[in-house]
Amino acid sequence: MQQPYSIARVLPGLVMAMLMGALDQTIMTPALPAIAKDLGRLDQMPGVVTAYLAAATVVMPLYGKLSDRFGRKPMLLIAIVIFVTGAVLCSVATSMTQLMLFRATQGLGGGGLMVGPQAVIGEIVSPRERGRYLGVIGGAYVFAAVGGPVVGGLIVQGLGWRWIFAIYPPLAAAAFFLLLASLRLPTPVKRPAIDYAGAVTLAAAVVGVVLLGQTRQLTWVILIVGAGTAWLITTRFAADPILPLRLFKDLGFAIPVSISFLIGFALFGTLTYLPAYLQVALGLPASQAGLVVTALMAGVLITTVLSGRLITKTGRYKAYPITGTAIAAVGLALLAVTAADSGARAIAAVIALVGLGVGLVMQVMVLAAQNAVAYDDLGTATSAVTFLRQIGASAGVAVAGAVITTRLNQQVPAAVAFSEAVPVVFGLMAPLLAVAFALAVALPNRPLRTTAYVKEMETA
Repeated sequence: MQQPYSIARVLPGLVMAMLMGALDQTIMTPALPAIAKDLGRLDQMPGVVTAYLAAATVVMPLYGKLSDRFGRKPMLLIAIVIFVTGAVLCSVATSMTQLMLFRATQGLGGGGLMVGPQAVIGEIVSPRERGRYLGVIGGAYVFAAVGGPVVGGLIVQGLGWRWIFAIYPPLAAAAFFLLLASLRLPTPVKRPAIDYAGAVTLAAAVVGVVLLGQTRQLTWVILIVGAGTAWLITTRFAADPILPLRLFKDLGFAIPVSISFLIGFALFGTLTYLPAYLQVALGLPASQAGLVVTALMAGVLITTVLSGRLITKTGRYKAYPITGTAIAAVGLALLAVTAADSGARAIAAVIALVGLGVGLVMQVMVLAAQNAVAYDDLGTATSAVTFLRQIGASAGVAVAGAVITTRLNQQVPAAVAFSEAVPVVFGLMAPLLAVAFALAVALPNRPLRTTAYVKEMETA
């Protein structure tokens, strides 16, 4: 069997791939007004973002399962090709309908880019050594979250919105050929039949969750319940379910994915409306409101890097999600209490505290889930953590939006109602992180393996 190259040669291609998938969730936001003006459909602006998000979320479990069955390298290369094809098509779209269709195509690749690199790292790096790379992974997501809107705004102002998609072909080509040349992984031998019925029903439920987060219409609740029920039924009879329920019997897997859901719910339920709140309630310009949110991302990056290095040094990881969920819960509670009476600096300090807590949790949950499963389920476990976090984010946006909409319907003027409703949303999110704290306490404290999966297979 061929030996894998060193992680130093593989990591640049993995980070490029992951960065593209994460960046496309945020870089389009400042371009939406220009797109609507150019293509003439202001009412369809949210669809440009939703199309990508829904498609990317839907395919995450599928990429995880297919990478377990056909190999992580081919699935990652396929995801890159699909993503860049969608990007090129987006750049020449002539209508809003075309653009949304091509954005969905891009999302079909983007879901693989967000899952695949983490699964590859999970295969070629032992859990004990993997901690040192959590900072690199976290840094990619932080850059996407913070830098995406900035880069997108600069491109729109200087060149026009279509040029946003021009950054992807060179990045995709570099990532593709780097991974093609440097990545050497074994091809899985077991290839059970794919659970297509489960894939379709789970996809339908996910689409319902994402659309509910965007529109908050009862129709999508019906779709979620119906498709979710159908998925549970198919899972009981499938030989190899797309997301096996048997994995949830192991607390070492079930707790990390549950915490990831709660983190996604609370974090995005808060972040979605925080910039608007700062502008409406405090009168901050959009640029300053964005800088306040940047404080959270700075906190995430600091503790992600620090915890990763300490995990590699000590081999212990349980203390970090316990501490992180506690800090984040306290931060959100403080935000709910102080937001209405505090200035921008105080709010930035509190939101940075939330970020410090989240940074101790988010990537550690990927590590814990990967450490809990066998090699055959590595891709499935990796995708499940990211998938549940995305589902939680969509659900959090939906609940936060419903609370704010209810307050707006009850009170006049709207600006006052909005300013009073958003702190209530912050207060609702804090108890969810208290639940995450309780789950973190119950997380099994298992030793991290010191041998990579690929090495274990070579010596088997």
